[in-house]
Amino acid sequence: MRRRTHNSAAADLRCDSCGAFPHPGRGRLTLANVAVMLPIELVVHALVIGTELSYFLKVVVLAVTATALVIWVAEPSVMHLLRSWLHASTLRHRNRLVEAPALWRARVILADRPGALEKITHRLAGLNVNILAIHVHTVSTGSLDELVLSAPGGLAERDIVDALSAPGNAVVGVWPTTPLALVDGQTRALSLATCIARDPDALPESLAEMLGGSIVPHQQGALPSGPDVLKVPTAWTGPLVIHREGNPFTPAESARAHRLAELAEIVDRNRQVQAPKCPSPPRAARLPR
Repeated sequence: MRRRTHNSAAADLRCDSCGAFPHPGRGRLTLANVAVMLPIELVVHALVIGTELSYFLKVVVLAVTATALVIWVAEPSVMHLLRSWLHASTLRHRNRLVEAPALWRARVILADRPGALEKITHRLAGLNVNILAIHVHTVSTGSLDELVLSAPGGLAERDIVDALSAPGNAVVGVWPTTPLALVDGQTRALSLATCIARDPDALPESLAEMLGGSIVPHQQGALPSGPDVLKVPTAWTGPLVIHREGNPFTPAESARAHRLAELAEIVDRNRQVQAPKCPSPPRAARLPR
């Protein structure tokens, strides 16, 4: 894990577009300007005041010389030397953001032997990474573990990949995520099943949301294939194809998608059978004779 010095951190404050530093606070900027201008004013005043120039020329020479030296020599040098002090408040705010915990979602295929998970937990603990959630999926080559990690803000993706890449493991991917990742797959599937029960036509969007992929349009031509492509058959719209690049689907995710499609078909069929009929007009009341 790389550590940055205070000077390099201050240099990183430059704007990516124009290369300029952010404007420092007025109080610190005023103190820096006074500290720069005071000795220059004293030196220039001592040199000019003893000459035989008129009072007006003395003022002009003093003003022009001092201003030029401050703008072209003194101020740029001091702004460079004191930039860490001038931008101290911005640096403190930036450092708080950098050090704040960040959430990551990782998928790794562990070797099919005892202690494989324990090894990566020890390696993550060495980086001060906390495992918030873990979901285990059985695959043909072992077990695919999906982890939600809370890591220090200064930790890079490469550091997490290195920690998970123990001998015999295969890291599928590491992605930044949000607290929504802490909702387990079963809860997410049940929530989407409730939406499907209300509106079965929302099946494509629900599948894409549940699986974190995108629906491949039928008009695209040749459909993609591979472990990161899932085809879900439906009775009324044809197969729905979900693509999730670089992130293979697990058997559990495939089963959830198929059950969600079955639920949409059942709800749609029942909706057609139980369509409300037009009510017959009420009979007129017979008046007594």
